[in-house]
Amino acid sequence: MVEANVSLRDRQKASIEKMLMFNKETSSADILSGLNDQEMIWKVLILDSKSTAIISSVMRVNDLLKSGVTIHSLIHQKRSPLPDVPAVYFLEPTPTNLDLIVQDLTEDKYSEIYINFSSHLSRDLLEYFAERVSVTGKAEKVMQVFDQYTNFIVTEPELFSLELNEVYRTINDPEVSEEEIGKICDTVADGIYNAVLTIGSIPIIRAQKGGPGELVAQKLESKLRDYVINTRSNVDSIDNSLDRFVLIILDRNIDIASMFAHSWIYQCLVFDVFQLSRNTITVPVNKEDENASQKKLDIDPNDFFWTANAHLPFPDAVENVEKALADYKAQVEEITRKAGVSELSELDPASNNDTLLMQEAVSKLPQLTARKSVIDTHMSVLAALLSRLENNGLDAFFELEQSQDSPKTRQRFLGTLKDGKTNNLSDKLRTFLILYLTSTTGLPADFVKRAEGYFEENNFDISALKHVYRLREIMKLSTMSLQNKTLGGSESRDAAASSQTNTSMLLSGLSNKLYGLTEGKIQGGVDSLISGIKNFLPEKKTIPISNVVEAIMDPLNSSQKNLETTDDYLYFDPKIFRGSHSKKPKRQSYNKSLVFVVGGGNYYEYQNLQEWAHSQQSNKKKVIYGSTALRTPEEFLKEISDSK
Repeated sequence: MVEANVSLRDRQKASIEKMLMFNKETSSADILSGLNDQEMIWKVLILDSKSTAIISSVMRVNDLLKSGVTIHSLIHQKRSPLPDVPAVYFLEPTPTNLDLIVQDLTEDKYSEIYINFSSHLSRDLLEYFAERVSVTGKAEKVMQVFDQYTNFIVTEPELFSLELNEVYRTINDPEVSEEEIGKICDTVADGIYNAVLTIGSIPIIRAQKGGPGELVAQKLESKLRDYVINTRSNVDSIDNSLDRFVLIILDRNIDIASMFAHSWIYQCLVFDVFQLSRNTITVPVNKEDENASQKKLDIDPNDFFWTANAHLPFPDAVENVEKALADYKAQVEEITRKAGVSELSELDPASNNDTLLMQEAVSKLPQLTARKSVIDTHMSVLAALLSRLENNGLDAFFELEQSQDSPKTRQRFLGTLKDGKTNNLSDKLRTFLILYLTSTTGLPADFVKRAEGYFEENNFDISALKHVYRLREIMKLSTMSLQNKTLGGSESRDAAASSQTNTSMLLSGLSNKLYGLTEGKIQGGVDSLISGIKNFLPEKKTIPISNVVEAIMDPLNSSQKNLETTDDYLYFDPKIFRGSHSKKPKRQSYNKSLVFVVGGGNYYEYQNLQEWAHSQQSNKKKVIYGSTALRTPEEFLKEISDSK
């Protein structure tokens, strides 16, 4: 049976590590047991751009070294021959890559080659490759050819992306042919298929009707059914549990508003305000100048602070980075005192001082140095975030988006339009879109006209507005048919009230805590920022995607309104060969799910799903979230602005 508590990221990493050990089975059944029992053979790793992205999201250079990789190179770049060293190839299955492998064979570049494709190599390409290899007369050097089914990018334990940008615009463009849309859906189905095989279990599939989600589900069901037929005995052995997971495929139009939301969660803020791509954060060096030179900050998959704080509100992350720094200083003080030195820099690993205290101090040095590096990284990020919060007046937008539509809310929004700032026009447009999309009665025409007039006066593109107007009119956005709920009961509400009090106390000293980190450049405006933030700490509520997932995974605790919406979703079971989708499915509970959004996703939805999953006290749920691409609000605004 598949291990229930192993994350998608752990599974993908284990698949890659096994590949690097020439696809040998480990002696342990534990997927996380690592490489301790494997005989080490030093090797070269050959990659392309896509496989580099796959590996770099879950592994670092030290991880590759532990797997025996001494050199890693891109296949299209010039490489020196190493005729006594074996090479592991990890590539997309393309004709160009196959030709380059054959060229390496012809030139005797490596002693042996082990070929791994990130996704399925078609029969046509396999025959083409076999013919090319046979002509070289060196087929004996090809030791393995494997399909790895790892063609997706994992950036968090239960979050993955196919990195297919502009899918939403393309599938909603009336001028795009059905053939082109079909190809996109094929590619999406292939990506989900890779993730499913990495999970190691055949799911029940539920999908929205009438859109790209339905087409993707049909294609994926066919692929999985073929897999079940061709590997029947293997599937039965790895998936003999009645507790199968459910795969929920949704169209982006189920909830457009969440793509524009200003979130208060640390990870979501980083993704929104800065560039967060493949676990690398890019922030401006001069925080007052968006065009200034930038620096890249790496978030290691094992980053202790990110793991513990990415899902927390920004103020809590500030509090915790200060605690982490204080703990580090206390450890340093204890070690230096015991070792009889004044600073860590005085500890010399090459010293002949072999006292137990000195040995202990030296042994802790690498760990402490790494810990300080992580703390410094997050101090820099949090300080830069505070600067942007102030400069762009983001507190006002957070607060407005937490409010119900009312004359007072609309008046407050019009007030933000008079803040004299033009560096936050897209923030203003995003909040207006959310007000428009979440209003149950529709916004008054005069209010809409005043808002449009403001953006036109500032020569700001409002094509996105026009697209959303059309979309709501045509589709009557399904957000309206789903019922949100507060996470948790009365105890949760009491805890939330207590948390708000504690956070308000924290925020009162926020500027002091970060003042030294911002090089003294944040001044007077911080107090007003803090006073605004105190009043709008978000209540823990589900959003449309979480409502859908709850209705399908936990129907006993879902609202009747949400159940009626999801009862209409298609049902496929790849293990049943006829009629699996012709009957209305029974409502049943699931403990595990994979939720995939066709047309783009974000960290906001990922975090809301995880919050819902972890709020299930009596019956813990596990939710994996995937999308065609992780799109920032700015990127999605541009994408729908380009829509026709």
